Amino acid sequence: MRRLLVFNNITLDGYFTDANNDMSWAHKNADEEWIKFTSENASEGGVLLFGRKTYDLMVSFWPTKQAYEMMPTVAEGMNNLPKVVFSRTMEKATWNNTRLVKDNMVEEVRRMKSEPGDNMVIMGSGTIVSQLTQEHLIDEYQFVVHPLALGSGRTLFEGVKDQLPLKRINSRAFGNGNVLLSYLPD
Repeated sequence: MRRLLVFNNITLDGYFTDANNDMSWAHKNADEEWIKFTSENASEGGVLLFGRKTYDLMVSFWPTKQAYEMMPTVAEGMNNLPKVVFSRTMEKATWNNTRLVKDNMVEEVRRMKSEPGDNMVIMGSGTIVSQLTQEHLIDEYQFVVHPLALGSGRTLFEGVKDQLPLKRINSRAFGNGNVLLSYLPD
């Protein structure tokens, strides 16, 4: 059975995007150690899951020449890994190896989890994180906490009705101030 992980950058005040849905702050304090970590992480494989807003942000950057120049290994992984975008409004997904799912997201994720294959990872996509959290479908949460406060924005758990107790299973501090925290639902 496949596992479903969340991997997201968040700020000290708990936001994954600013008030304008911008996540560019998450890529501003890269150093050699951080670049190595992100490259290794992108090489692990899996299936990437996105909502429409995150998909639009990702497809506007990762297939570009700039992305390949800045982070070639990450760009290679992002462009070649299988991707699923959940959207009721999109007509088609044009990014390489992307499948569009328009309806029944929860049922589709349950079906995908029951199949053999690589793990699935949600990046960004706060609405999807909160919906799948509420359905108890997420197996692990990985947060990179950045040493930054935005003051306002969106949290990953907007709309979650029940408390979500978590058990920390790993942590790693980076020289650039980022801290990776990994949790399992408790």
